[in-house]
This record gives sequence, structure tokens and C-alpha cells, in this order.
Amino acid sequence: MYVLGIETSCDECSAAIVEDGRNILSNVVATQIELHKPYEGVVPELASRLHTEWIDQVVLAAINQAGITKEDIDAVAVTNRPGLLGSLLVGVNFAKGLAASLDVPFITIDHIRAHLYASQIENPQEYPYLGILVSGGHTVICKVKGYDEVEVMGTTIDDAIGEAFDKVAKHYGLGYPGGVVIDRLSKNGNNKAFLFPGPTINGEGHEYDISYSGLKTAVINQLDKFWDGESEKSQENIAASFQRAAVNVLMKRIRLALKDTGLKRVSAGGGVAANSLLRSELKALEKGGYSVTFPSLKLCTDNGAMIAGLAYRYLQDGVRDDFNVTASARVSAFKKNQ
Repeated sequence: MYVLGIETSCDECSAAIVEDGRNILSNVVATQIELHKPYEGVVPELASRLHTEWIDQVVLAAINQAGITKEDIDAVAVTNRPGLLGSLLVGVNFAKGLAASLDVPFITIDHIRAHLYASQIENPQEYPYLGILVSGGHTVICKVKGYDEVEVMGTTIDDAIGEAFDKVAKHYGLGYPGGVVIDRLSKNGNNKAFLFPGPTINGEGHEYDISYSGLKTAVINQLDKFWDGESEKSQENIAASFQRAAVNVLMKRIRLALKDTGLKRVSAGGGVAANSLLRSELKALEKGGYSVTFPSLKLCTDNGAMIAGLAYRYLQDGVRDDFNVTASARVSAFKKNQ
């Protein structure tokens, strides 16, 4: 079965052909980073307009690279939530039209579930496992019981981890996207030059929740307060100290979730899952007998392959959508204990 997956939830315009849910025949990603860079963030109107201009070419490139024809496509899958509404609508409407013209099944996919599933395409592991989604828009710790059964344990109550990286980078003029730049600078920095706080959230029901707003404020507005008094106040040292604190906040909650659930398997997804320090800290869990998997770097960022891969599982179970389904910017399907 050849599934075409389309992803346009934010600023990446991507399409992929995946055979039988595992064999990635193509995964084309047209990035808008350079066009949003002058604004140091994604401009929603610009993103949706570029998707409109690019999507036909991106889908055609994916089909050609896969070595198949349009008529060989067995199903069309597309992200329909959550994300930027204008961008989502471009992908959803294109996918509907293509599926209708080919008379093949049409199915919509939740962006968050796709990121949590991405590592399963390349490195399948048994359910259940602790799923970690870390990106510019989301920070989620959850128990993944099946490809369509996710129990959210904790989330950020303010900034997502990737958002915090971007805001710190923007304040210090480090460049965009912030996560990539900070990770690179950190390699030459002293991560103890600034002892930034690791905010915690107290109260029943918040054991696994995370906050990055306080850390971001400390790095941006209270730098001297946390300086060791000796190290250079360089970009490299600020980046390394901030990255260490941000990852520590997350790892503390991950370790607690593993202890409380008794789970022995961990999988991380999303753009920040490409961060070198986070990957190193998660891999270190293996010394304690845990199994840890990540998607390859190409499947960490938004991509069509994860959409097609997850769609195959739904399609095998007979799940289809009709053309009345539309896009939604919200994450209403991911409430705690739901």
C-alpha cells in the first residue's frame, strides 16, 4: 500500500510516500525558515501563502522521487490538527481534492500523535512506552499505550521548550531558529557559568507538568543574578547554561514519570528531540535498563513521512474520513486522562 502523507501544520511544506507503513520511498520537505528569518519567528499569513504556492510542486516531487505515478497512490493522509489554521487548511483542502480525483481513501492525522509515532516507523518498539513530544509548540509527557491510545501525564503550562529556545535566542540576537543556534553555541560554552533556576510546579495533578516561563525570564531579564561571577558573559556560556537548565527541567519530570509508571521504554519526537544534550541525557537512561528510541533527525522536524506512517495503521484498521472533516488549530483531543 502506497500512502501519500501531507504535512502543512506550520512552516514546513512536506509530502512523502510510505510503502506499507515502514518503507519511506520519499520525504520531501520544503522549509520556509529563510523567509521567516527576518521576523525571527513564523508569520502565519506568510506561511499559509507559501504553502499554497508550494504544495503542488512538493507533492509532485514526492511522487516522482518515490518512483511511482499518481495513479499508484492507495490513500491520501494529511495533518488536520493542531497548528496554524491557515496552513492546515491548505493541506487539508489539497488532500481532499487529490483523494477525490483518485477515488482513494482520505484520512486526517493528528500532528501530535504523528510525532509520538515517528520513531516507530524506523525503530518499532512494543507498547506501552513513555512518549516525549518536544517542539516549538508543544511539550508533552505521556503514556503511549497504542498508536491511537495516548494518556497525557504532563504538559507545559506556559511556553513550550522550543518556544523558550526561540525567545532566548531572539533576545540575544543569536539567530533563528533558536534551538539549532543555541545547541551549536552550547558546544563551546560553560554550562555552569550561569546557574539558572529549574522551575517546578506543585499541587495534586501537576506532578509531571513543566514551566519554562520563569527560566526564560531569568535568562533574559535576570542574567547577573545567576552569574557565577567569574566566567565570561559570552553567548556560548549563556547558551550552554540555558540549554542545560531547560533539559534538566524536562529530564526531572521524565525520570519521575518513569519511576511512577514502571515503564521501561521511552521514545521522544518533535523538533527539539534533535537537540544533542537532550538526546544524550535520554540515551543515558539506558544505563538504568531503559530502552530509548528517537526518530532519525529527518523525522524529528515536521514531515510527511510520519503522517503517512501513522495513517497506514489507521487504514489497516478500516478507519477513513469523509470530506466533511476540516482543520482545527486546537489540541482538544489531548486532555488529561482522555
